[in-house]
Amino acid sequence: MVSVKDSSLNSKSEKKGAVVLLSGGLDSTTCLYFAAKEFGYPKNKKLPILALSFDYSQKHKIELIKSKKIAKTLGIKHVIQKLDPGFFLGSSLTEKKIKVRKNAKSLFSGIEEEIPNTYVPGRNILFLSFALSLAEGHGYDSIYIGVNALDYSGYPDCRPEFIESFQKMANLGTKKGVSGDGDSIQIKTPLLHLGKKEIIELGIQVDAPLHLTHSCYDPVRGKPCGKCDSCILRAKGFLEAGILDPAISLR
Repeated sequence: MVSVKDSSLNSKSEKKGAVVLLSGGLDSTTCLYFAAKEFGYPKNKKLPILALSFDYSQKHKIELIKSKKIAKTLGIKHVIQKLDPGFFLGSSLTEKKIKVRKNAKSLFSGIEEEIPNTYVPGRNILFLSFALSLAEGHGYDSIYIGVNALDYSGYPDCRPEFIESFQKMANLGTKKGVSGDGDSIQIKTPLLHLGKKEIIELGIQVDAPLHLTHSCYDPVRGKPCGKCDSCILRAKGFLEAGILDPAISLR
């Protein structure tokens, strides 16, 4: 298991604040609380954290309601950026005519033959770009994103190679990055090499409100479908961790 003590943010260098991408899901909420623990929350709130969410006409817009509640638990500033519905076409998460895939055998076999239709074109590229602009404008030095390269359904923008490339771009394309004073904005991915079981265990360790999170891609009247990739991976993670999912047990 990854511990908060293992983070590179435990250095003696002065930290200035962070933008954390928050969807309202299990991974991003754990990532947010990981950052909060690093920055001394809830007792010490000297370092600012800004949570950033996106309304991109996603079918599971209930996650935005969850993200508001989650941000309030820490008392941090929360920005919800609305995007034009013309963005992110070609995904089952945004287009009604495309059905979210269910009961994917690849989630159990570990073999993903193709990128699933839940992939949202360029989503993390755009989200990180917004976060980068916010971080530099506010004078923050970190961006946290809860991507992971194990239980990620084959998305190309959740891989270590993508994060490494975006970091290089951030170093080259920002004033902070080219200033030469070693003060570039760092992309932090504490969940990158964790499976869902480990993410859940880390979430519990950092006291993340997992009962407030929503993971389903295709909810029915706000309730998880139980069959989409995200539902299956979440259920599998809690089962392997030997923990009852609080988001379900509290209903």
